[in-house]
Order: sequence, then C-alpha cells, then structure tokens
Amino acid sequence: MVGTKGAETSSRLAESMLELIQRHGYSGTGLNAVVEHAGAPKGSLYFHFPQGKEELGERAVELAAARFGSLVTGSSTATATATASASATVGEVLGRVIDELAGMLEESDFQLGCPVSVVTLEMGAESERLRGACADAFESWIAPVSELLVAHGRPRTVARALATAVVSMVEGAVIVSRAQRSTDPLRCAGQAIDVLLAAQGVEASE
Repeated sequence: MVGTKGAETSSRLAESMLELIQRHGYSGTGLNAVVEHAGAPKGSLYFHFPQGKEELGERAVELAAARFGSLVTGSSTATATATASASATVGEVLGRVIDELAGMLEESDFQLGCPVSVVTLEMGAESERLRGACADAFESWIAPVSELLVAHGRPRTVARALATAVVSMVEGAVIVSRAQRSTDPLRCAGQAIDVLLAAQGVEASE
C-alpha cells in the first residue's frame, strides 16, 4: 500500500509528465526529464509506474481528462464527476470552457495545448493502451456536454452528435490557436458553435 509520501511522489510524476507532454510532446518527453522535473528520487518512477512510460503517459492523459472535464462540469476540482448544472445555459458552460482555454494558451505564451490531442496524434497508431486512454478522455468531455444538451430539451441522439461536434471543434481550434499564436481561432470556434447550436434550436443564452 502506497503511503501519503508515496502518493505525493506518484502525483508529482504524473503532473510533470503532463506538463512536459504539453510542451514537448509524448515522444519528446524522456523519463529522466520527468524525474528531474518532478524532483522525485531516482528509481521512484518504476516503483510507482512499473510498466514504464506508457503507464505514466496513461496516467497523465487521465489527469488531463479530469482537468479539462472540470471546465465542462463547472466544478472547481479536477476530480469532479457531476454533470453541469441544469440551471446553467449551454452558452454559459461552453463560453466558460472557451474563456478558460484561451486564458491557458495566453498565459503559457501558446506553449501549452491539449495533451490528449498530442498523445492521440503521436501514439494513436503505436499504442493501443494510449489510444484507449485518449478515447476515454474525449468521451469524458463529450458525455457531459451531451447530457447538458439533453437537459435543455435536445433528443439524446441529436445531443450526442452535437456534443461530439463541439468537442471536436474546440480541440481543433486549440491546435490552430497554438500554430497562429492567437486565440482568434478559438473565439471563432465559439462563434461557430453558437451558430451550430442555434440551428438545432439551442439558444446560447436561455
């Protein structure tokens, strides 16, 4: 059983892996760099992650999924599992997501992006374990958006399709924003999402 100190070390390693993936990509992140960044004792990585880099990468993807998912659920903690409040409008929830992502990009000087998309692009065809972790991460964002749309009267099949499109648009916009070093693509995606939802009878503010 891992004690408190061990749990803290494991958490630091996952946090470091996540940050380094955001900055350097999965392939560009070495395990020695992760240990150094985390300030962890030598040998601790394989103690906590005996299956090595893929296991640590999977943990980092799960951490990213929880954090980005908290933007959708409206929770202040990365471990929140509750869906967004039914009293919040679709536009308010998605607007908050866009604002938070735009702020993250600007504060990091466009160095930090979505690690899930990074790992998917780099390792989706190489590692079934990491591909599955990324698929689960995207699903963890699609599902609450879908439930929010259902709560606002959309049929479940329509809500699912809209939620998938919304998450896909936001993910793509983050990548383009990093390339252009501008949040304009992300803001444009937000406007396009409003148009898409309006076409399906979902008002941005209700």
